This record gives sequence, structure tokens and C-alpha cells, in this order.
Amino acid sequence: MKRVAIGVLGTVLDKRGKRENRWNKWRPTIGLCQQADLPLDRLELLHQPRDRGMAEQVAEDIQQTSPQTEVKLTPITLHNPWDIEEVYTTLLDFAEHYPFDPDNEEYLVHITTGTHVVQICWFLLTEARYLPAKLVQTMPDRESGRGENPVNPAGGYSIIDLDLSRYDQISTRFQQIKEQSLSYLKAGIATRNATFNKLIEEIERVAVRSTAPILMIGPTGAGKSFLARRIYELKLERHQINGRFVEVNCATLRGDSAMSTLFGHVKGSFTGAQTDRSGLLRTADGGMLFLDEIGELGLDEQAMLLKAIEEKKFFPFGSDKEVQSHFQLIAGTHRNLRKQVSEGLFREDLYARINLWTYKLPGLAQRSEDIGPNLDYELARFAREHGEQTRFNTESRRKYLTFATSSDALWSGNFRELGASITRMATLAESGRITDTVVCDEIKRLQDGWGYTTKEIALPEIEQPIDLFDYYQLKAVIEVCKTSVSLSEAGRKLFAVSRQQKQNPNDADRLRKYLARFDLNWEQLKQMMAEK
Repeated sequence: MKRVAIGVLGTVLDKRGKRENRWNKWRPTIGLCQQADLPLDRLELLHQPRDRGMAEQVAEDIQQTSPQTEVKLTPITLHNPWDIEEVYTTLLDFAEHYPFDPDNEEYLVHITTGTHVVQICWFLLTEARYLPAKLVQTMPDRESGRGENPVNPAGGYSIIDLDLSRYDQISTRFQQIKEQSLSYLKAGIATRNATFNKLIEEIERVAVRSTAPILMIGPTGAGKSFLARRIYELKLERHQINGRFVEVNCATLRGDSAMSTLFGHVKGSFTGAQTDRSGLLRTADGGMLFLDEIGELGLDEQAMLLKAIEEKKFFPFGSDKEVQSHFQLIAGTHRNLRKQVSEGLFREDLYARINLWTYKLPGLAQRSEDIGPNLDYELARFAREHGEQTRFNTESRRKYLTFATSSDALWSGNFRELGASITRMATLAESGRITDTVVCDEIKRLQDGWGYTTKEIALPEIEQPIDLFDYYQLKAVIEVCKTSVSLSEAGRKLFAVSRQQKQNPNDADRLRKYLARFDLNWEQLKQMMAEK
């Protein structure tokens, strides 16, 4: 593989010395081509048109010291080499038009020569992978420095690889930071649901790398508002935003008040508008705007919101003067926005704009593995808010979790309902202990709220006689299967605790083997349920 270096002519250091003594001083571009253990096949030397003569002299000297190195001179025009916008644009244009061939050539970018602005731009372009290269820095011999007759005129060099994943210590630190961010987004809750954990991992990557809108879809109480605020706090901690977190439930906005609340208004724009109002979009300038239940917005508000997202400008209600606001949008909804688009209830262009990063948050019933960790989180939160530590008796905790993770627990209010349930039990606990009595009363309270009635489950015909213990256990298993869409989902619910101790849990196989003990299978159960 050929080795190619790219750099700019050093109009001071590369020129040093008169013609007869130039070999007695360190010159960075010449020195780069003199490294015995870093032979160069080609040097791409960029220079100002006015410095063509100097560049040709350097090329001739390189031919004398490193005849195997081909020198290609490329003129570039910089009116002000200290203007970072001009320098970056010029070097970017060079990079975009250069015929890189990474399969056959490796590239080094020489950052020793040029103004500090040039060096910074080389770094930025290489770090952004516009240049598929490593950086190389040359330096004079440490003993002789840059004076006359150096001991080693070639000096030395250092290679800087900006692929930080190659460095173990840095990679480990990055991993630690990532894990901290994931834990932060989950509020320190050790969630076990694989689907949810994967979703949070992607949200973390997007949150720290993008300012594009994020759309979160999920039932009421699934944690959309909570997660939006954690994303905001994570970005605030990383100094990626500096404004406020502004939250509004669009279902509460109606008529003129919707326009006024979001976009502000001017005095006299409608009846009751006695003073100017800035509006929530301007309040969120520099920060984050969370629009929960965005599907409830009217079509006029949707049109103005689209303009505000795309152009960062909008007209307050009743005003003919545009205002600006730079904010990141997170939207939440429990509705099927695609269906609303087809029904003419939601603008297709707005949906396309906010649909770049879309995440479906599962409800609590789909995350039964996470009920235990969330139970501990809610108890800890109760202790912080009330200054009183409350704990379950061992058997009481088991009884509550058995019910909470069963198919009998509907959790229609999701995590908000779980939090309320824990708060009630902690409040009623005597001496800080949640007993069986408290748990049984709470289970009945939840069942009554869900309109729960006990239903007899008919078992399929089983040829061999079975013990009463097996009979009731099998009834419970079939009830879980009845409310599950697949064998795997039923297995995850049934083995929610024990699966955590297995390195490679195969819940579907475990359930399949259990049913086989009674000469039953998944297809037979689903057919039986369909017939009923």
C-alpha cells in the first residue's frame, strides 16, 4: 500500500536559510520526507500561487533527499489564512475533489506547517472523516533545536490517529460515559427488558449527536414526559443546550388560546389580549420544547409549528413581524399519526419532519421484567419526598410482584399507575413495613379500578390424570398464553425473574417443553382460544 502525505507549504520554516546553508536547518516539509522509517510515495503540497517558486525549490530539495517521493504541487488561494471560515471552506473543497483511494493508499495530513487556523482546520476535517487520514506532526531534533547545523536535520515525527476507539484507556472512558448516560436516561433504574434497553441505547446516541426532532409514541403513563426531561438534562449537562425545558400538553390547547400559548400574541390581536405574550416557543429558545399529545394540535397550529421547526422563525398571533427561536423539539403522542394523516387530521409535511427519530415506548404490561426495579425506584422516591424509609416484608413483596407481573394486572395507567400504587401502600404502611394486609387491600383496589372479575379458564382435554397442584399451575400458564401474541412473549412473562440468571435465556423453548409435559402445544392453545 502506498503512503501519501498532504500538507501546506511552510512559508517561514520551509524557506529558512539562504540557498547555500538551507541544508543546515530543520525544515518541516523536507524533514517529513527524510524519515527513514516513514517513506513517502507521494507528497501533495498545497501552496499559494504567489509562493510557486518557493514550492518548486522545496520539491527539488525533496527529490535530492528522497528521490522515491513524488511531489505534486497544488495551488490554493487564501486571501486571509487567519480567517477560519475561508480556510475551512478552501481545504474542504480540496478534500471533496481529491481522488482518495483508501483501498490502495494510506494518508497522512501534515499539521506542522501553515497558520494555527490552517492546523485547526486540518484537524477538524480529519476528525470529521472528510480526510480518511491520520495526522502527522514533525519536530526538530530535541538536542539541536532549530538552529544552525542540527545533529539531525530531518528531526522527528509523531503520528496521531483520531480514531479514539483504538486506544484502550480512552475507549474504556467513553464506555463509562455512555453507561452513565444510559443510567441517567433510565433514572438509575436497572431495567431488564431487552427491547426497552436497546431503545434507550439508541435514544442516548441520538440525543448527544443530533438536534433533530424526536417523536415518542406510547400509551398514557408510559414515561414519555419523564424521558423527554431526562434527555434535556443530559444535553444540558453536555453543554449542548443552555435554555429551558418547556413542556405543554397539546390536548389542553383550544382555539385562539392554542396559537397564543405556543406562538405568543400582540396586544389587541383578539378579545382579551390586553398585553403582549411571548409564547412557549420563544420561552424554549436555546433549550428544548416538549409537545405532549402533538396529535391533538389543530391544523393551523401544525402549519405554524412546521415553519418554526424548519426556519426557526414564526409570526406571533396578530403580528406582522417575525420572531426567532432556536429550540429542539421532542413530541409525544398515544395516537397513530400515520392514520391521522390519512384521515386529514394531521399534516403530512409536519409528520414527515418529526418522524426522523421515532420511538415506541412499551407500556408497563409489556415490561413486566421491569416492575421489580421500578418498585424499588418508587419506594426510594417516596423516602426522598417524605423523609421516611418504607420496605416490604419479604412475603408481601413476593405476593405483590406475583400479581403485578401476572396477566391479571392490566396496568392501564402504566408507570404512573404503578407509582400511585406504591405510594398508597407506603402511606398506609405501619412502622415503615408493607405487610400482607396492605398488599391484599391494594391488589383488590387495583382490580376494582380495572373492573376485574374472575373468569373460569377451561383447560384443554388432557388424557393423563394430573395433581391438583399441576392443574392450577397449568391454568395460570394458559391464562398468560391467552393474553400473549407469541410463544416468546408468553415465556418472557412466565420466566421474568429466572431468565435474568441465565446468560442466554430461551423462554419460548422452556414454555414449549412445559406444555409438552401435558401433550399440549402453542398452536393447539391458540386454536382453542380462537374457537371460544
